[in-house]
Amino acid sequence: MAAKKKTAAKKKTAAKKTTAKKTASKKKAVAKKTAAKKTASKKKTVARKTTAKKTASKKKPTAKKTSRTAGPDNDKGFTPYTIKKGEDYMNETQIAHFRELLGNWKRDLMQEVDRTVHHMQDEAANFPDPNDRATQESEFTIELRTRDRERKLIKKIDESLSHLDSGEYGYCEQCGLEIGVRRLEARPTANLCFDCKSLDEIRERQRG
Repeated sequence: MAAKKKTAAKKKTAAKKTTAKKTASKKKAVAKKTAAKKTASKKKTVARKTTAKKTASKKKPTAKKTSRTAGPDNDKGFTPYTIKKGEDYMNETQIAHFRELLGNWKRDLMQEVDRTVHHMQDEAANFPDPNDRATQESEFTIELRTRDRERKLIKKIDESLSHLDSGEYGYCEQCGLEIGVRRLEARPTANLCFDCKSLDEIRERQRG
């Protein structure tokens, strides 16, 4: 009887071990399948995001380069004025130089305005995708803001040309001193000398 009980106990222990091994192997298999599914889903998500980015970059309209409004000093056709020793400030040669400089700058800005109008007319489209429409509207807004600044700049150029005609061009409106040829070449619409402009900026920062 004792031997039969020992044999039965051994069989039960062996059966328990076999069941435990089977359960552990099943759990491992399930864990592997779950990990594989997660890895596959992650790869699919990454692939979708990459595809979406590529599609968005293809659809995104290329923003047109806007012209700078700081000054015409880096234009290809610009030739700095050679100051001769002993010559008078704002003589006829200098006046002609700045008249040409202002005229060319105004012409370039007017061409940019016309180019923007034609560009907006040609590129205007009702895209079905809201993202594409938003991108186009953002591009047009930037263009219009730039052109608005340039329209104000054209007005200043016209004022500078009228000052050339009246003989007031090249002199500071606050202190009456010479603004300087080099400063005027960098900013032809300047109406303040360097010192007065610096003081004016300091006052603006203090008020702000």
